[in-house]
Amino acid sequence: MEDVMDRGGVDLRVRIGALHLRNPVLTASGTFGYGRELTAFVNPARLGGIVVKGISLAPRPGNPPPRVVETACGMLNAIGLENVGVERFISDKLPFLRQTGTRVIVNILGDTVEEYGRLAGRLAGVEGIDALEVNISCPNVKKGGVAFGTVPETAAAVTRAVRAAADVPVIVKLSPNVTDIAVIARAVEDAGADAVSLINTLLGMAIDSRSRKPCLANVVGGLSGPAIKPVALRMVWQVARAVAIPVIGIGGIATAEDALEFLLAGATAVQVGTANFYRPWAGEEIIDGIRDFLRQEGEPAVRNIIGQVRVDEQ
Repeated sequence: MEDVMDRGGVDLRVRIGALHLRNPVLTASGTFGYGRELTAFVNPARLGGIVVKGISLAPRPGNPPPRVVETACGMLNAIGLENVGVERFISDKLPFLRQTGTRVIVNILGDTVEEYGRLAGRLAGVEGIDALEVNISCPNVKKGGVAFGTVPETAAAVTRAVRAAADVPVIVKLSPNVTDIAVIARAVEDAGADAVSLINTLLGMAIDSRSRKPCLANVVGGLSGPAIKPVALRMVWQVARAVAIPVIGIGGIATAEDALEFLLAGATAVQVGTANFYRPWAGEEIIDGIRDFLRQEGEPAVRNIIGQVRVDEQ
C-alpha cells in the first residue's frame, strides 16, 4: 500500500514509530469486526488503518448474553473477548484484510505473560500485519485475576514479552481503571513499546429496575461512547506529556471535532469505536472533517496541530 498525500492537497499522513499511516483515523478493536463486516457501509481503503477484534491463542466463546446494553451517551459491553483464535484468524480472516488497501493492526490478548509472547511470535512473519496492539486490560490468571494493565510491573512484563517476539511495531492499549495512567504509560515505554493507545473502556454497570437484576449477564461491563470522551481526552493529554512515544487517542470519538480535540491534546492518531455501531461511515466523515478544518486554518499538514493545545501553566 502506498502512502500518499491527501487528494485535497492537505497532508494527513502521520507516523506511529515505523508505521506510516495515510491519515490519523483508525477503527477501534472490537467495533469493526475482522474488517469484512462493515465494508457495505465504508471503504476501508480510505481509513488510516483497521484495528481488528482481539485475538487470543485459542478460540474464546465469550460471555453469555445479554452482553450489550445501551446507556445514556454510550453503551456497556461484556462480550468477553470472543474470537476465533489465532490460527483461524490467519487462515480465514487475514486474506480479506490483506486486500483492503489499508494498514492492519492486530489486537492481541492473553491470560499470562507467556501467552502474549507466544501469540506475538506466532504472528511474526505473517504477511499483511502492520502492527500489534496489546490489550493489557485482561486478567492475569497467575496473579488472582488482577488486570495486567493496572500494575506497572506486569504491564511492562507483557510489553517486553511481545516486543521480544514481534517483528512489527508494538502498541500497548492502556486501561483507564488505574490511579495514574501516566505511570503505566512510562512503564510500557521503558519496556519497549513503540506507542500507546488509550483509553480502553471504563468499568460500569446497569440495573433493570423491573427485574431488579443487572442488565448484563456478566454484571459489569466496559463503558464506551461519548460519555467517556472527557475522561479519555484528559488521560491522553496527561500521557502525551509523560512519554516520548506516540499516543493514539480513543474514547467517544464520533466527529471530526472530537478527533481534533484529541490531536490537539497530543494524540498522533485516533480510533473510532462505538460510533461504528450506529454510523459505520463515521471514520470517513472524520477524515473529511479534519481535512476541511486544516484548509480553513491554513495548515498544510495534520502533524502541525498535534499537541498544540494552549494551556496556561500556573
